[in-house]
Amino acid sequence: MSRNALTPGIAAGRLAPQDYAENFSDLHPKLDDHEALVAADRCYFCHDAPCVTACPTDIDIPLFIRQIATGTPEAAARTIFTQNIMGGMCARVCPVETLCEEACVREAAEGKPVIIGQLQRYATDTLMEKGVHPFTRAPETGKRVAVVGAGPAGLACAHRLAMHGHDVTVFDAREKPGGLNEYGIASYKTVDDFAAREVDWLLGIGGITIETGKALGRDVTLDALREGFDAVFLGIGLGDVNALGLEGENRDGLRDAVDFIADLRQAGDLENVPIGREVVVIGGGMTAVDAAVQAKLLGALNVSLVYRRGRERMNASVYEQDLAASHGVRIITNASPVAIHGNGALREIEFEYTDDDLTPTGQTFRLPADQVFRAIGQTLTGDDLPRLDGRKIAVSGAGRTSVEGVWAGGDCTGDGEDLTVTAVAQGRDAAEDIHESLTKTG
Repeated sequence: MSRNALTPGIAAGRLAPQDYAENFSDLHPKLDDHEALVAADRCYFCHDAPCVTACPTDIDIPLFIRQIATGTPEAAARTIFTQNIMGGMCARVCPVETLCEEACVREAAEGKPVIIGQLQRYATDTLMEKGVHPFTRAPETGKRVAVVGAGPAGLACAHRLAMHGHDVTVFDAREKPGGLNEYGIASYKTVDDFAAREVDWLLGIGGITIETGKALGRDVTLDALREGFDAVFLGIGLGDVNALGLEGENRDGLRDAVDFIADLRQAGDLENVPIGREVVVIGGGMTAVDAAVQAKLLGALNVSLVYRRGRERMNASVYEQDLAASHGVRIITNASPVAIHGNGALREIEFEYTDDDLTPTGQTFRLPADQVFRAIGQTLTGDDLPRLDGRKIAVSGAGRTSVEGVWAGGDCTGDGEDLTVTAVAQGRDAAEDIHESLTKTG
């Protein structure tokens, strides 16, 4: 149990047992067959579909929806998985409201897009529930590739390389594979241990070995991987969370939102997860919203999400902001933390209002808080890395780094966007470039 469980105001078991199951039930349950057919019938099957352009993995959305409409969801799933092997998870967590569905011509004409994300889940779940893997490996090439990081980028890269017949070893610092899909996404978005089940299903291609508890720089080095393998892909994500830079930041009750979400995701019983009565989340992205909503679902009395800029500048989509508000989360904008108050344990956090350009106004206010979660961005950690561009790994083309034979993708690179779907696309594209490099002649 976290030391926060011993802090006044923070306690587990705030709700009745049945309330936890209801609160953390599936946000968007799978469509039934009739619902899927009705939803698919709304698609215009555009020739130059803007939804495809808006999808980072370039899924042929009109084709897979037409396949659903004609009663062949397994074929639709194969269309999806050809471009995005983690299409099941992306159907659950993608901000479709700012990607494919925002670009949908139905959205432009009627303000009500085709529910592409839910249709994608219907198709992928239909195939996965049958235990079918839609691809087979090419003949073995004898080439060996090391992938560091078993998150979306690393797993997508490993799967595509295995399809091409290469042998892949995936190293991950955590005890379980999956990366942010396993540890960093709200529980109500991916229920029934889906992240772990998706990894098991993905490994059905064969040719992939996963070694957990192996961190780059601690247990394996880049030089050793380059010497022992024909190519290396780095999908290590981001390790450290930015600090607030305030005195008293180490007080009991103040912690990183990503750690809170990870603990919640790995909890065997949600009744044992401690939460405060007065909770404040600092940040404006998806992690901040996920932490705030889940704090409320665990039984926090008051939850405030405070962001230093205006709502239109929040990384969390309007849909996510509205989801938070619908659960009783108070969203305060244009305010930055300036002081932490309390005698030992946290009691209040003080903010100062800011202009749109972050200029302090001199007006301050305090929020009571026995628990505060930082969600103000993460940074890359480690010394055993290729050249950096700012605070992330510099890449060119399909993820090539400054080190010969080493590629990178996902959040650890300058091209990362903190989206599962973008990480999958980068891992897939890097795999194709690695394959071409390993098999070229002359």
